[in-house]
Amino acid sequence: MRFHVTHTTQYEYAAPASESFAELRVWPIDTNGQKVIHRELVIEPEVRADHYVDYFGNHVEFFSIPFRHSEVRVKSLAEVETFPNQPRPSILGTPVGEARQIYNSKLFKLFEYLQPTELVPLMPVRKGIRKCFFHESDEIGPALVRLNEWIFKRFDYKPGTTDISTPLTEVIKNKRGVCQDFAHLMLAILRNHGLPARYVSGYIEAFDPEKTDPNLIGAAASHAWVEVFLPGGFWWGLDPTNNQVAGERHVKVAVGRDYNDVAPMRGTYKGALDQRLQVMVSLKRTLASTL
Repeated sequence: MRFHVTHTTQYEYAAPASESFAELRVWPIDTNGQKVIHRELVIEPEVRADHYVDYFGNHVEFFSIPFRHSEVRVKSLAEVETFPNQPRPSILGTPVGEARQIYNSKLFKLFEYLQPTELVPLMPVRKGIRKCFFHESDEIGPALVRLNEWIFKRFDYKPGTTDISTPLTEVIKNKRGVCQDFAHLMLAILRNHGLPARYVSGYIEAFDPEKTDPNLIGAAASHAWVEVFLPGGFWWGLDPTNNQVAGERHVKVAVGRDYNDVAPMRGTYKGALDQRLQVMVSLKRTLASTL
């Protein structure tokens, strides 16, 4: 599938800012499951953006505006082609106990994806959810799908009820949140069970024009899901918000330990405290390049 992706972020200040600085992670990455055909970044006021690749392999762009301005508008445009890319059945059939032994032999590579973070605490989640999701003899693939479904059925998607500062303990208590909460919850459960997993930010197609399936949740803004490291080195994407395996309708932008590693835009400015933020995301399926 080929998609035209537009991600627009706009800040309007109550009074002109004297200068500002921002860091962006809105450039989709090339993987075995997707290829970036074209990419463009438009900044208003017009300034130069520099670029580097971070520790996790994400594209990071950054810029500064060293003069007075009343608003900042950043528009990321990309054309991305996605491909089928799923693990072999033999990998998904690996017993959990055997998978853990494989992880132990690769701790140098996987260590950070097994540890707690500020947004993914392990002990509070372990105390809040007294349930064992993985047994030694379980096949890892079906067990992961069951966890994905458990979160989908147990927690309600309620925009506006949480933000990035809402602790997971509150999400568990109230049984509601948004995609980033469900991704963080799934990461905490996986890491508590000794399964390495990472946070993924990106986009998702709201509806399939070729089918009559229900619309997917999370298309109005950046979406979040989880990738689990499987034996054989395959990172397998699972989307607990929509109870499905991440596939061709998911466009990956960045990966990390939690949201803090992949925030689409963060920065600072000198000026009045009052500001208005507007974010608009569009993901449209195309037949040919439209950029």
